[in-house]
Amino acid sequence: MSASPGSLLLAAWLGASTLFATVVAPAAFAVLPSRSLAGALVGRVLPTVYTAGIVVAVAAMVLDRRGSGRAPRARRAALVVMAVACAIAQLVVAPRIERLRAEDGGGDMLTQEDARRAAFGRLHTASAVCLLLAMLGAGTTIVLGALPARARRTQAGEPVTAPP
Repeated sequence: MSASPGSLLLAAWLGASTLFATVVAPAAFAVLPSRSLAGALVGRVLPTVYTAGIVVAVAAMVLDRRGSGRAPRARRAALVVMAVACAIAQLVVAPRIERLRAEDGGGDMLTQEDARRAAFGRLHTASAVCLLLAMLGAGTTIVLGALPARARRTQAGEPVTAPP
């Protein structure tokens, strides 16, 4: 059994997103000389991750074959969640984070009392949640697409298999 083109795209995006979230972003904050510089690097890469997520989700919807895999409605819903989460992160959350960075003037927002730091924390959480939802949508679609379709039953009760 071979994977569908949509599943391959989703797996590639999911792998890249996982690598970014678990390796690249933490490494940037660990090795770069300032949090501001690390944030600039991460902020430069995330738009690509989110834009690719939207494109891959739409492409996977177009390439999805109804007769293959399990739960086609759930797969489509998971792809919609993926696309919407990426769009919210890219079009709503990211611009707000950039405005806060611009107001900060390149500093590290180190003072705990700074209201901008609290706002940044909320936006960072929103961005992370959006990425997590998108990744869950991609993973759910991959898993459901890999499971064999369930046999449908006619009114007489005999199973009818899905077309190949």
